[in-house]
Amino acid sequence: MVDPQAFRNALGSFATGVTVVTYTVDGTDHGITVNSFASLSLDPPLVLWNCDKGAESHDLLAETDSYAVNVLTADQEWLSTRFAGQHNEMADPFHDVDRHPGETGAPVIEDALVTIDCTIEDRLPGGDHSIFVGRVVDVVGGNPDADPLLFFRGQYREMA
Repeated sequence: MVDPQAFRNALGSFATGVTVVTYTVDGTDHGITVNSFASLSLDPPLVLWNCDKGAESHDLLAETDSYAVNVLTADQEWLSTRFAGQHNEMADPFHDVDRHPGETGAPVIEDALVTIDCTIEDRLPGGDHSIFVGRVVDVVGGNPDADPLLFFRGQYREMA
């Protein structure tokens, strides 16, 4: 039996970038901080990410057919913090976030490092999470000169 805390610590030893996955349901924009984002296929262009089944976003994602993966810059830590849970206490968590609808209609955050706009290709079971496979329909370059926001062992980090 694998010790749950040891497993969590082991996974935290893998440095990741940080994204905010955005989507729209009934005309309202939503977002969730995600570091489980990964490429899946070049042909066809597919990406994936995971959502905890207990997250509010999980149920909302059943009501949409698209999302945008906004890769955050080092200066956008505040967005990561907001959409990791702080937004649940806000009337409009997007009130000060510059964004525009992408090709799929999902919100594209201005000045993100890059945004990958997707239609949902598949939803797959993954233990206590669901895996969202997206077919890439557009890549929006935002801020190619910025450094990425990184996460390692429970903390935001900077590139050396």
